[in-house]
Amino acid sequence: MIVIMMNWGYYGRGMVYDWGMGWLVTVFFWGLIILGIVYLIKLTARSRRKKPFEESPLDILKWRYANGELTREEFEKIKDELKSD
Repeated sequence: MIVIMMNWGYYGRGMVYDWGMGWLVTVFFWGLIILGIVYLIKLTARSRRKKPFEESPLDILKWRYANGELTREEFEKIKDELKSD
């Protein structure tokens, strides 16, 4: 039986298949391919969540004033403090 397997492997498949390791190599190969695809999907999903640019404190202040969270006096006071820093 061993002689038959060795001869079959020698003529057609190679030494990896002689000892029953072919399935292990195949599973390892496809596992690496699948892990690579999952990594790329996570990488692109993570990059989409990031803001394209960061807002400055003055931009946030203007946004809060536009939404009515601050009065004109509060806006001017905070804006002057930001500019002095």
